[in-house]
Amino acid sequence: MQRVVLGALAGLSATMAMTAAMRHMWPRLDGRQRYPLPPREIVGRLTPPLDGRFSRLATVLAHFGFGALSGAGYGLLARYRPSGIAYGLAVWATSYLGWIPALNILKPATHHPFERNLLMIAAHMVWGATLSASLHELEHAVDDIFAGAPKPDAAGPKM
Repeated sequence: MQRVVLGALAGLSATMAMTAAMRHMWPRLDGRQRYPLPPREIVGRLTPPLDGRFSRLATVLAHFGFGALSGAGYGLLARYRPSGIAYGLAVWATSYLGWIPALNILKPATHHPFERNLLMIAAHMVWGATLSASLHELEHAVDDIFAGAPKPDAAGPKM
């Protein structure tokens, strides 16, 4: 259970970094490609028409929820955990080339503009790198600063 929880928390942290990356890259797209990014498109397809504020909130909740769920999955891979970037790219590929088009939610990534795909691939690389670093820190924090008693070598430098 601990691996799932820590992975989910790391997934939330990674989703924040991903969101920041998406927010900073999106304005750099050509004007014709600056339509809502996939999290908003997906929520728009899966929910009834919502008031603007509620649709934005639903998008944030869905985006962070999926990030946490995917992070939990990464946490379970304790023994054979791939690099975070590889995992992020796998999440992108299985989502935008796999289950999302298979469920007819969005067209596959191959039908979207190249630059938008690059943005989403880069964002998933940021997500994966942050996921790995966050999970590493959380796992070590559980074993030392949150363990209740310091490890003998964790007391810091001797003066």
